[in-house]
Amino acid sequence: MRYATLVLTWADGRLNAIDDRFSRSDAVAIEAIRYLNPVHERRYVELLELRGDLERARALLADCPEALEYDVAGEDGRGVAYVQCRIVEPVDELLSILREHEIVLDWPMTYVDTDAARGLEVTALGTNRAIQHAAAALPDGIDLDLQRLGEYDPGGGNSAPTLTARQRELFELAISEGYYEMPRETTHRELAAKLDLATGTVSEHLQRIEATLAARYTAAIR
Repeated sequence: MRYATLVLTWADGRLNAIDDRFSRSDAVAIEAIRYLNPVHERRYVELLELRGDLERARALLADCPEALEYDVAGEDGRGVAYVQCRIVEPVDELLSILREHEIVLDWPMTYVDTDAARGLEVTALGTNRAIQHAAAALPDGIDLDLQRLGEYDPGGGNSAPTLTARQRELFELAISEGYYEMPRETTHRELAAKLDLATGTVSEHLQRIEATLAARYTAAIR
């Protein structure tokens, strides 16, 4: 069995109206889609992993016509949302491609930052032929950036996390500027100024980078 880990980005920067609303909020963000499944009458359900103000998440879902039913659970700025959604493009196209080419997804699908836009990292499982045909069938307006490709390892060896291009840029700058020296020779604010980013964005990126590298190290020593 083969796997392909890739990052999908959309020309308009959003997967659906729910994603659009959350992406424009500074109070709460969707970090991953833990599960997504069609149900009936052109509806699907998804389980979203949230970080931030969960009350704001409830308000955003209440204001979204695509969210037909929803529930949010969690505390201390971490939570999940169960959402029953109306199927619209491009979700309908993506689900059709998965069915047609008999592709299985390895959950979760994780949101990542790319140079162009916010993307969704997806790991697809199937035969080599099925994965190639599914990738070729992606509609216009969806860009694909292949991250990893190989034989699927159920033990998880195939899914070592990688850094996005923006994360690599920040990580390399942090090293060159002495962020990891003792004592530190630069700050989040100074790094942010060099990359024209908000200080909070740099802080969040560095946390994600360190979590990614820790996960990679853990996978390597298993």
